[in-house]
Amino acid sequence: MNHQATIAPDLKAKHRAMWALGDYAAVASDVIPALGPTLVSAAGVRAGDRVLDVAAGSGNASVPAARLGASVVASDLTPELLEVGRREAESQGIDLEWEQGDAEALPFVDSSFDAVISCVGVMFAPHHQEAADELVRVCRPGGTIGLLSWTPEGFIGQMFATMKPFAPPPPAGVQPPPLWGREEHVRGLLGDRVTDVAARTERLTVGSFADGAAFRDFFKATYGPTIAVYRAIADDPAKVAALDAELADLARRHDVGGGRMEWEYLVLTAITRP
Repeated sequence: MNHQATIAPDLKAKHRAMWALGDYAAVASDVIPALGPTLVSAAGVRAGDRVLDVAAGSGNASVPAARLGASVVASDLTPELLEVGRREAESQGIDLEWEQGDAEALPFVDSSFDAVISCVGVMFAPHHQEAADELVRVCRPGGTIGLLSWTPEGFIGQMFATMKPFAPPPPAGVQPPPLWGREEHVRGLLGDRVTDVAARTERLTVGSFADGAAFRDFFKATYGPTIAVYRAIADDPAKVAALDAELADLARRHDVGGGRMEWEYLVLTAITRP
């Protein structure tokens, strides 16, 4: 039996549960709302396009795409996030579809979308090649793949590096999410199935937190991966104190003045070959 097949159900259940912890929708709406429209613009989404947002969360990119008049499907492994997004979209009078789906086994037929996008979402799928294969599979020939991912060197990439020593080791075959923030890595995943690859790094200015401790406490309360790491060390007060100090210090070191941080990300678009 394929080893990945034996670990996948349990691994996916853990991932789904992790992203249901806390309140990721608050991160999306209060801290990084600009990223969705940035990706939608980079992908050239237009009215009438059939768009799939993979690992959509609560719709950071899905809702802006639908607002333009695209026909959008927001897909995510975690139904709790989709439900939050559905309620918010309905409150704004924005119509789109919400469908639970695994980024590594999308429940859609081949070549069914004009654009396939993911905003700091698919990067968290544990098996990068399988996820990339699915992005290409469901995008029509000549369609657009658009991805926005945190870079390893940027603030969120460094946050994951900071948390890594405190977290249980990942299962075999699971790759670090911030690798999606490296252009050469994504080019390798997509391979010769795409053309016209365009990539650029940008920075999101975040002014949501008074200081490093405020950032840390917000992410401890809202961000699933951070909550999961703290749960893993809950019985070791020394480790909790150490991680508390390191996360607050990380945010302090990234302060560019006036309580503002700049979080680096990669925007990459590509066209699937006819």
